Amino acid sequence: MFQPTTMDRVKSSMQQVPNAIPKVIRRTGGANSLELERENFERGQAVSINKAINTQEVAVKEKHARTCILGTHHEKGAHTFWAAVNRLPLSSNAVLCWKFCHVFHKLLRDGHPNVIKDSMRNKADLADMSRMWGHLSEGYGKLCSIYLKLLITKMEFHIKNPRFPGNLQMSNRQLEEAGENDVNNFFQLTVEMFDYLECELNLFLGVFNSLDMSRSVSVTAAGQCRLAPLIQVILDSSHLYDYTVKLLFKLHSCLPADTLQGHRDRFQEQFKKLKSLFYRSSNLQYFKRLIQIPQLPENPPNFLRASALSEHISPVVVIPAESSSPESEHVVETDDLVDTDIPPLPAPSETKFDDLFGTSAAIDPFNFNSQNGMRKDDKDHLIEQLTREIQALKEELESFRLESGRLCQALRGRVNELEAELAEQSHLRLQAVGESEFLKAELDDLRRVREDTEKEQRSLTEIERKAQANEQRYTKLKEKYTELVQSHADLLRKNAEVTRQMTVARAAQDEVETVRREMQEKVKTAKDAADRQEREQLKQLQELQRELMSSQVELDSLKTTMASSQQTSSEVLSSQLAVLESEKAELVQTLSKVEAELEVQGEELQRVHSSLATERESGVKTAEALQNQLNEKESREQALENQLVASRWTSLQGAVEEAERIIQDSLAQIDDPAHISCTSSADYLASRCQASLDYMERLQCATEAFLADNTVAVTELVRVVAQCGHLVGDTIVQGSATSHMVPVEQADALTESVKLCGAEALALLGHMKRQDGLAAADNRKLRTALEAIMATAEKLRPRGLELQQGELGDLVEQEMAATSAAVESAAARIEEMLNKSRAVDTGIKMEVNERILASCTELMQAIKALVLSSKDLQKDIVESGRGAASMKEFYAKNSRWTEGLISASKAVGWGATVMVDAADLVVQGKGKFEELMVCSREIAASTAQLVAASKVKADKDSSNLQRLQQASRGVTQATAAVVASTKSGKSQIEETETMDFSSMTLTQIKRQEMDAQVLVLELETRLQKERERLGELRKKHYELAGASEGWGEEEEGTGVSA
Repeated sequence: MFQPTTMDRVKSSMQQVPNAIPKVIRRTGGANSLELERENFERGQAVSINKAINTQEVAVKEKHARTCILGTHHEKGAHTFWAAVNRLPLSSNAVLCWKFCHVFHKLLRDGHPNVIKDSMRNKADLADMSRMWGHLSEGYGKLCSIYLKLLITKMEFHIKNPRFPGNLQMSNRQLEEAGENDVNNFFQLTVEMFDYLECELNLFLGVFNSLDMSRSVSVTAAGQCRLAPLIQVILDSSHLYDYTVKLLFKLHSCLPADTLQGHRDRFQEQFKKLKSLFYRSSNLQYFKRLIQIPQLPENPPNFLRASALSEHISPVVVIPAESSSPESEHVVETDDLVDTDIPPLPAPSETKFDDLFGTSAAIDPFNFNSQNGMRKDDKDHLIEQLTREIQALKEELESFRLESGRLCQALRGRVNELEAELAEQSHLRLQAVGESEFLKAELDDLRRVREDTEKEQRSLTEIERKAQANEQRYTKLKEKYTELVQSHADLLRKNAEVTRQMTVARAAQDEVETVRREMQEKVKTAKDAADRQEREQLKQLQELQRELMSSQVELDSLKTTMASSQQTSSEVLSSQLAVLESEKAELVQTLSKVEAELEVQGEELQRVHSSLATERESGVKTAEALQNQLNEKESREQALENQLVASRWTSLQGAVEEAERIIQDSLAQIDDPAHISCTSSADYLASRCQASLDYMERLQCATEAFLADNTVAVTELVRVVAQCGHLVGDTIVQGSATSHMVPVEQADALTESVKLCGAEALALLGHMKRQDGLAAADNRKLRTALEAIMATAEKLRPRGLELQQGELGDLVEQEMAATSAAVESAAARIEEMLNKSRAVDTGIKMEVNERILASCTELMQAIKALVLSSKDLQKDIVESGRGAASMKEFYAKNSRWTEGLISASKAVGWGATVMVDAADLVVQGKGKFEELMVCSREIAASTAQLVAASKVKADKDSSNLQRLQQASRGVTQATAAVVASTKSGKSQIEETETMDFSSMTLTQIKRQEMDAQVLVLELETRLQKERERLGELRKKHYELAGASEGWGEEEEGTGVSA
């Protein structure tokens, strides 16, 4: 029967290997040497894996782990390792899983590079195992969960960054090449290193928190089992810290400090944790003989000071060669197990037994001497003594053989290490040769780049010189144009002054004529009054004479009567005589008065005649003087009129010459090499042609008006000529620039049309410079050339929506109104759904629904503010004069931009409607949270398209543009709030479904594990198919959008390559 010690060892070995040896050995009938070698390799790997990964709470032996590492290099992968591990019950024993993580970490660091690729197919199983162990709050379960997360992060990091080897050892040049000289790659690489180091620190803290640091746990087997994996963590953390510091210094040299504030804060936090953990680890007795832990500086590096990089010292971890394995600790194993990689006994059955349980040749399992009860004599004592000596010699021989086996194994390991170092040195030599060749090629490239740079610098200098010459010529032309404008303004002022003086002279001449007519009328009136008074006086005199004669006749008759009647009555006669004498005296007196008055009136008439003669003479002299002044003013006015006509013609000639120079300069730019890089669109060329044709009509009208009356229409003609010169020159330049964007045949035709237009314009301006040729100037040829350019531009324009001006403008307004109405309707529906949810739902569901609907309401309000800001900005664009006179004309003239605006408005309205429907289904419990998140992101994309379409033609200093950008940021924040509330609600609802495996058996867990794996594979296949379908849908959407907006026709019309 077996001795107790042997039975204990067998029992202990059976506990170490709970399952049978994995059946990874292939059996073939006719095995040749290669198959036998493969069979022996798989057997040895299976034994080493089972010895390294067992349920004993002791540290993993270095020799077993090294055998696994060498096996991966031998088969250039990890297929044998995973074939053996997949049969171990990792989900049922936490210590077994912990030691698996330790061995797997060593393989990822020091194994063949294909280990990472072969292990990625088991990533989902590791993630499930991590989640399962994460439900335990203490012991190895929590540590296994953290360690599995670290291993998954390490695999993902190396898959994303294949330049990094598993042990993370890289030179500075290799680190530079890993970022490909792109600051975005360096930024992302730093974030990934932060995540990687965070997982390392979490494992560090988890191990330390699980140990009772008040006792010497590092010298116990259980403590060493937990501390052993930290050696790999220390190696990884030192490299990650070094690379993070170097990358942060490089990022600070390329990006502003504010952008990297988050990186600095995260580094400060990890620096404090890593420094504390390194310090605590260096004080543990277990690590002092196995690894030399570096000490970090007192303060973290100052990334804001570039010179601090020279002060940075890379931490170096040193592993002593003589203490590279934890198996030298005396407490690691109580029994001195012998490595069976070199079997001490040749028998196959003993070899198999030793592979399973270890050798026990030093102790005889069968000892019957103690059972022999017979009496021994001297010979028996001698035989017993010789037997003991033989046994001692055998034990000594066996110890020598074991020691030689260990020495051989150590020497073979050293040889393998030296071979690996030799291979690494060869690889480094080849890499150095490749780097030298690369540096030579890079040096040649730099030389060529320097030569190209010098050539470009010379060409740039020449271009700057030409640009400076053009600038000086433009300045001179501008000064000449300013002088012409100033002289034209002076001539206009002189013309106004002369016109005013002529008006004053004409007013004075009219006044003189009026005075002369008044004087003539006064003289005539006075003469008529004098003649009339003279006739009246003569008439009175005649009457008086007739009365006197009648009185004399009466006197004679009275005398006769008196003489005849003297006899009758002397008294009567005497009385009558007295009366008659008195009457006679009165008549004589009256006659004397009348004669005196006649004399006075004669004198007055004489005086009037003399004054009239004097006034007539003075009036004639004054009229002659005024006539002379009038003649002088008329001659001066004629001279000024001639001078004004000459100045007007000079101004017109100056404007014509300026237009000629502008057109000649435009024609010269066609053959200028610096103009080859200039491009333009057919839309803009068509607008310039249309403006030039409009001014041709104004030029014709202004020329006819000038020929009819050159005193008034010269200003308009000068203005029109100058503007026509500018427009035709701009048309020539834009036509030449447009020809650079079209195929060769169309470019040549367009260039010929532009040159013909310039020649016709110069011919027309040449006729207009001559006075005799102005009337014969005909702009029909120039108009025909412009119409030809216009037709070519129309052919080159992209085929957009064939809408009229009114229809396109109305469609924009209708779509914006429809978008506003859709947003209003969506907000109302969300409010209605919120009220229904409050009335029906309770508890967590009501809280989740309220949070989601509230965020959707905020998103609708933000979209509404964005639409209103977009409308204001569009009005601002039209009113600022950047386009047509009215909104409809502006939309029609910029049809491509308008179509983009219409498309964006439709997308916003449609997205709001779809999101409300999705929210309604989610609240009712029939929808998916993912649909709501996708709808919110789609709305964010549509609003971004609307913002881009609205602000493309806006002024950057516009207040409405600032409000639009603010509203856009509000939509982005509201979208993020919708996604966050949806994710939070989803996780809150899903938290009610906890995983409970306490009542399940091993078979049930295995069954559900297989079902879960099948479901994962189905979901991955479905995910791949859905991604392909999404790609095809996006491609089809792109094709349909291009067909609706005329992208294909644009390529056919213009020939512009992408």
